[in-house]
Amino acid sequence: MRYGVNLLNFGSGTTPESLVRQATDARDLGFAFAMISDHIAVTPDVQAVYPAPFYDQFVLAAHLAGRVPGLTLGTTVTVIPYRHPLQTARLAANIDRLNEGGFILGAGVGWSAAEYEVLGVPFAERGAITDEYLRAIRAAWTEDPCTFEGRYVAFRDVHTAPAPATAPHLPVWVGGASPAALRRAGRLGEAWHPFMPTRASLRAGLPRLAEEADRAGRPVPHLAPRLQIVVADVPDTDDRPLGHGTVDRIRADVETLAELGATDVLFDTYPGEPGLWKGADEDRRLLGLLRDEVLGDEALGDDAP
Repeated sequence: MRYGVNLLNFGSGTTPESLVRQATDARDLGFAFAMISDHIAVTPDVQAVYPAPFYDQFVLAAHLAGRVPGLTLGTTVTVIPYRHPLQTARLAANIDRLNEGGFILGAGVGWSAAEYEVLGVPFAERGAITDEYLRAIRAAWTEDPCTFEGRYVAFRDVHTAPAPATAPHLPVWVGGASPAALRRAGRLGEAWHPFMPTRASLRAGLPRLAEEADRAGRPVPHLAPRLQIVVADVPDTDDRPLGHGTVDRIRADVETLAELGATDVLFDTYPGEPGLWKGADEDRRLLGLLRDEVLGDEALGDDAP
C-alpha cells in the first residue's frame, strides 16, 4: 500500500509557508502523496467545521508542485458540481502535467446545502450532476476536440489539450459510502475513497462496489480510504472508525485494510472541529508517530529517511 497525508488548507494560522511546511514534512517522513479539501463559499456551516482562511485546492496543488517535488498530489474531495466540468478537467490535467508525481482527482457531492445555494447549484440534484460531470470530465481528458451532450452540460468541438500526463487519464477516487456513492464509484471511479470507514461499512460496501463495477463491465475499483487519526483508548466495535484507537489498534487497522486489498491509505490528522485541533506541531508529532510506530520504514519505502 501507499500512504498519504491530508493537508490542512484552512483555519487560523494557515499561511503559504505553513502549507509548504506540511507538504515538506509529509514528503520527508516518507509519505507518497498529499491531498487537499474543497470549499468555495465558506458559509456559516462550513466555517463551523473548516474555518477561513481557506486555500483553494487546485491553486494550492499547483503551488506545491513547484515547491515540494516528490509527492503525488490530489483532492479529497473535489465537490464536482461546484465547477464546470471543462474547468475541473483542465485544472486537474494541467497539475498532472506540472507535477512530476502526478495528480489524483478525488470526487464527491459535498454536504453543505448553504454553499450550493450561494453557488446557484441545485442541492437536490447534486448526485445526478456529479455523475454527468464526471463523464464529461473523462471525455475532456481523452478526446480533443471534445463534444458532450447531457442534461446539465453540453458543449461541442472544444479543444482540451494538454491531456493529462497520466495515461489513459487521471485516476478518479470517488468519496462517500451511500448506495449512490458506491454506484458512482463502481461505474465511474478507479478507487473508492470512503472517509472514516468502519469494519461494518467496509463489509457492506465492498461487495456492493464489486456488483456495481460488474454491472458496468468495469474492473472493480481499488480501495483507498481516508482515515481520521485519533489516538485514544476507545472500544473496539464494528462501528469504530478505523484510525480511532491506541497505536496498536491503528496498526491493526492498517493491517486489516491490507488484507481487504487497499492500495492507498490517506491519513487525516484533523479532529473534525476547530476547537479540538492542537496545532501544526501536534500534527507533525502525530505523523511521526504513524511513521515510526504504525508503518515503519519498510512500509513507507526504502527512500524514507
